[in-house]
Amino acid sequence: MAIGTMEEVISTQPFFTGLESKLITILVSCASNRVFHPGEYLCREGEQADSFYLIRSGQVTLEVYAPHHGGLRIETLQEGNILGWSWVVPPYRWHFDAKAMDAVRALALDARCLREKCEHDHELGYQLLARFSRLIDERLQTTRRQLLEVYGREDCIVAPGAHS
Repeated sequence: MAIGTMEEVISTQPFFTGLESKLITILVSCASNRVFHPGEYLCREGEQADSFYLIRSGQVTLEVYAPHHGGLRIETLQEGNILGWSWVVPPYRWHFDAKAMDAVRALALDARCLREKCEHDHELGYQLLARFSRLIDERLQTTRRQLLEVYGREDCIVAPGAHS
Protein backbone atom coordinates (compact mmCIF):
# COMPACT_ATOMS: atom_id res chain seq x y z
CA MET A 1 0.00 0.00 0.00
CA ALA A 2 1.31 3.42 -0.94
CA ILE A 3 1.79 5.71 2.02
CA GLY A 4 1.83 9.46 1.67
CA THR A 5 -0.32 12.51 1.58
CA MET A 6 -3.54 12.45 -0.42
CA GLU A 7 -1.83 14.74 -2.95
CA GLU A 8 0.97 12.19 -3.38
CA VAL A 9 -1.42 9.25 -3.60
CA ILE A 10 -3.61 10.91 -6.23
CA SER A 11 -0.81 12.43 -8.30
CA THR A 12 1.10 9.13 -8.51
CA GLN A 13 -1.87 7.05 -9.67
CA PRO A 14 -1.85 6.28 -13.42
CA PHE A 15 -5.55 7.25 -13.67
CA PHE A 16 -4.66 10.83 -12.72
CA THR A 17 -1.37 11.12 -14.62
CA GLY A 18 -0.93 14.51 -16.21
CA LEU A 19 -3.35 16.43 -14.01
CA GLU A 20 -2.12 19.90 -13.04
CA SER A 21 -1.35 20.38 -9.37
CA LYS A 22 -4.27 22.83 -8.99
CA LEU A 23 -6.66 20.08 -10.16
CA ILE A 24 -5.06 17.57 -7.77
CA THR A 25 -5.67 20.09 -4.97
CA ILE A 26 -9.35 20.25 -5.93
CA LEU A 27 -9.60 16.44 -5.90
CA VAL A 28 -8.00 16.33 -2.46
CA SER A 29 -10.59 18.81 -1.17
CA CYS A 30 -13.28 16.21 -2.00
CA ALA A 31 -11.36 13.14 -0.75
CA SER A 32 -11.36 11.12 2.45
CA ASN A 33 -9.74 7.88 3.59
CA ARG A 34 -12.02 4.87 4.02
CA VAL A 35 -11.54 1.36 5.35
CA PHE A 36 -13.84 -1.56 4.48
CA HIS A 37 -13.85 -4.91 6.26
CA PRO A 38 -14.07 -8.29 4.47
CA GLY A 39 -17.63 -8.84 3.23
CA GLU A 40 -18.58 -5.17 3.60
CA TYR A 41 -20.17 -3.48 0.59
CA LEU A 42 -18.65 -0.31 -0.82
CA CYS A 43 -21.81 0.21 -2.87
CA ARG A 44 -25.05 -1.57 -3.75
CA GLU A 45 -26.86 -1.69 -7.07
CA GLY A 46 -29.59 0.95 -7.27
CA GLU A 47 -28.23 3.09 -4.44
CA GLN A 48 -27.22 6.70 -4.98
CA ALA A 49 -23.71 6.88 -6.46
CA ASP A 50 -22.39 9.58 -4.17
CA SER A 51 -18.69 8.77 -4.47
CA PHE A 52 -16.02 6.89 -6.35
CA TYR A 53 -13.03 5.09 -4.93
CA LEU A 54 -9.34 4.78 -5.59
CA ILE A 55 -8.41 1.35 -4.19
CA ARG A 56 -5.19 1.66 -2.16
CA SER A 57 -5.01 -1.94 -0.90
CA GLY A 58 -7.14 -5.07 -0.84
CA GLN A 59 -9.50 -6.59 -3.38
CA VAL A 60 -13.04 -5.61 -4.32
CA THR A 61 -15.38 -7.75 -6.41
CA LEU A 62 -17.95 -6.22 -8.72
CA GLU A 63 -21.14 -8.26 -8.84
CA VAL A 64 -24.49 -8.09 -10.61
CA TYR A 65 -27.59 -9.80 -9.34
CA ALA A 66 -29.11 -12.46 -11.57
CA PRO A 67 -32.45 -14.09 -10.73
CA HIS A 68 -32.02 -17.75 -9.74
CA HIS A 69 -28.23 -17.28 -9.52
CA GLY A 70 -27.70 -14.51 -6.97
CA GLY A 71 -24.62 -12.32 -7.23
CA LEU A 72 -22.42 -12.99 -10.26
CA ARG A 73 -18.86 -11.75 -10.09
CA ILE A 74 -17.98 -9.71 -13.16
CA GLU A 75 -14.62 -8.27 -12.17
CA THR A 76 -12.14 -8.02 -9.31
CA LEU A 77 -10.45 -4.69 -8.57
CA GLN A 78 -7.25 -4.23 -6.61
CA GLU A 79 -4.64 -1.66 -5.60
CA GLY A 80 -4.52 1.25 -8.04
CA ASN A 81 -7.92 0.55 -9.62
CA ILE A 82 -10.77 3.04 -9.72
CA LEU A 83 -14.20 1.89 -8.55
CA GLY A 84 -17.21 3.76 -9.81
CA TRP A 85 -18.22 5.77 -12.81
CA SER A 86 -21.94 5.93 -12.01
CA TRP A 87 -21.44 9.28 -10.26
CA VAL A 88 -20.74 10.85 -13.68
CA VAL A 89 -23.98 9.84 -15.45
CA PRO A 90 -27.45 10.91 -14.24
CA PRO A 91 -29.43 9.65 -12.39
CA TYR A 92 -26.22 8.81 -10.46
CA ARG A 93 -27.15 5.28 -9.33
CA TRP A 94 -24.83 2.31 -8.92
CA HIS A 95 -25.24 -0.39 -11.57
CA PHE A 96 -23.64 -3.19 -9.53
CA ASP A 97 -22.59 -4.25 -6.05
CA ALA A 98 -18.98 -3.85 -4.91
CA LYS A 99 -17.85 -6.01 -1.99
CA ALA A 100 -14.57 -6.04 -0.07
CA MET A 101 -12.97 -9.50 -0.32
CA ASP A 102 -10.45 -8.65 2.37
CA ALA A 103 -9.51 -5.50 4.28
CA VAL A 104 -9.73 -2.65 1.77
CA ARG A 105 -8.25 0.81 2.13
CA ALA A 106 -9.46 3.39 -0.34
CA LEU A 107 -9.66 7.07 -1.05
CA ALA A 108 -13.31 8.02 -1.39
CA LEU A 109 -13.99 11.03 -3.59
CA ASP A 110 -17.28 12.76 -2.89
CA ALA A 111 -19.34 12.93 -6.08
CA ARG A 112 -21.50 15.93 -5.14
CA CYS A 113 -18.41 17.88 -4.19
CA LEU A 114 -16.71 16.99 -7.48
CA ARG A 115 -19.77 17.73 -9.64
CA GLU A 116 -19.98 21.17 -8.01
CA LYS A 117 -16.25 21.78 -8.53
CA CYS A 118 -16.57 20.71 -12.19
CA GLU A 119 -19.37 23.26 -12.72
CA HIS A 120 -16.97 26.00 -11.62
CA ASP A 121 -13.81 24.62 -13.20
CA HIS A 122 -14.51 23.26 -16.67
CA GLU A 123 -10.93 22.08 -17.10
CA LEU A 124 -11.41 19.78 -14.11
CA GLY A 125 -14.69 18.56 -15.61
CA TYR A 126 -13.05 17.89 -18.97
CA GLN A 127 -10.08 16.06 -17.44
CA LEU A 128 -12.28 13.85 -15.26
CA LEU A 129 -14.73 13.11 -18.07
CA ALA A 130 -11.86 12.14 -20.40
CA ARG A 131 -10.46 9.74 -17.79
CA PHE A 132 -13.83 8.26 -16.85
CA SER A 133 -14.76 7.81 -20.52
CA ARG A 134 -11.68 5.60 -20.93
CA LEU A 135 -12.60 3.71 -17.75
CA ILE A 136 -16.17 3.14 -18.99
CA ASP A 137 -14.81 1.88 -22.31
CA GLU A 138 -12.37 -0.49 -20.54
CA ARG A 139 -15.16 -1.92 -18.39
CA LEU A 140 -17.48 -2.34 -21.39
CA GLN A 141 -14.72 -4.14 -23.33
CA THR A 142 -14.12 -6.44 -20.35
CA THR A 143 -17.83 -7.24 -20.26
CA ARG A 144 -17.82 -7.82 -24.04
CA ARG A 145 -14.93 -10.29 -23.73
CA GLN A 146 -16.73 -12.11 -20.91
CA LEU A 147 -19.90 -12.39 -23.00
CA LEU A 148 -17.92 -13.77 -25.93
CA GLU A 149 -16.34 -16.35 -23.63
CA VAL A 150 -19.76 -17.46 -22.42
CA TYR A 151 -21.81 -17.18 -25.60
CA GLY A 152 -19.24 -17.08 -28.38
CA ARG A 153 -18.18 -20.70 -28.10
CA GLU A 154 -19.09 -22.82 -31.08
CA ASP A 155 -20.91 -25.35 -28.92
CA CYS A 156 -23.18 -22.56 -27.67
CA ILE A 157 -24.03 -21.09 -31.06
CA VAL A 158 -27.39 -22.15 -32.47
CA ALA A 159 -27.60 -22.16 -36.26
CA PRO A 160 -30.25 -19.92 -37.86
CA GLY A 161 -33.56 -21.76 -38.00
CA ALA A 162 -32.47 -24.36 -35.45
CA HIS A 163 -34.34 -24.68 -32.21
CA SER A 164 -32.76 -25.66 -28.96
